[in-house]
Amino acid sequence: MPARILLLTTLAMLAFAGNSLLCRLALRETEIDAASFTAIRLFCGALTLWLLLRLRQGRRPVAGNWPGALALFIYAAAFSFAYLQLDTGAGALLLFGAVQLSMLLWGWLHGERLGLVAGLGTALATAGLLALLLPGASAPPLQAALLMLLAGIAWGVYSLLGRGLGDPLAVSAGNFLRATPLALLLAALLLGRLNWDGPGLFYALLSGALTSGIGYAIWYSALPGLRASQAATVQLSVPILAALGGSLLLGEALGLRLLLSAVAVLGGIALVLGSRQRGGS
Repeated sequence: MPARILLLTTLAMLAFAGNSLLCRLALRETEIDAASFTAIRLFCGALTLWLLLRLRQGRRPVAGNWPGALALFIYAAAFSFAYLQLDTGAGALLLFGAVQLSMLLWGWLHGERLGLVAGLGTALATAGLLALLLPGASAPPLQAALLMLLAGIAWGVYSLLGRGLGDPLAVSAGNFLRATPLALLLAALLLGRLNWDGPGLFYALLSGALTSGIGYAIWYSALPGLRASQAATVQLSVPILAALGGSLLLGEALGLRLLLSAVAVLGGIALVLGSRQRGGS
């Protein structure tokens, strides 16, 4: 892998993990509420992506569509509300597992057949997610966990809707722009519960402009230099980076349940990706 592609890929994975870390940091350590965080994140992401698009392509229009924007909004809102209670690592693992498994399910429903190894990998990843959700002292709050699974499914749908729509940067800019009014509507519905402070606004701005907007732009710059299997496999690092960040910066415990679930989920998905690579797909 060329050094430039390796650097871009590393920065993109750090940005994706940073989204989880910034959201959890803001909602745990500052006064900002989840609806305000979502609206600011989407607005700043839309503005950043639009500016990047203008700098790169002049006056070419944004793209995207309303179904994609709705999926993006559901992801962003469920993500924020889930992190009111979830630790960073558990949230990232639930999100990532739900994204990958929902896309695998979509492929299976549309005729993609899993071989023995891929089937075992899918079962192992699913079992890992279920084990994380089982009742117990170390289990994440169920409502928050279900919200993060919803966020993952929504992101999987968003990714599937974006296939074949042309320039990913233009599509993302258009979808972020369309999703922003939906987030503002949610904030208006929760007007009496809105709250924020300077640090919370700063973290939301960073999440939207840096780890979302610029992070996605970096990822799209790296993608042409990656094989499909490489692009999928490298994302296995995101929950690990998020969990390490949560432990180092927020003092969150890396419990045995989380570690075992991570091994099962990420190992299972790695088996699926590895079987696809050997099969030439």
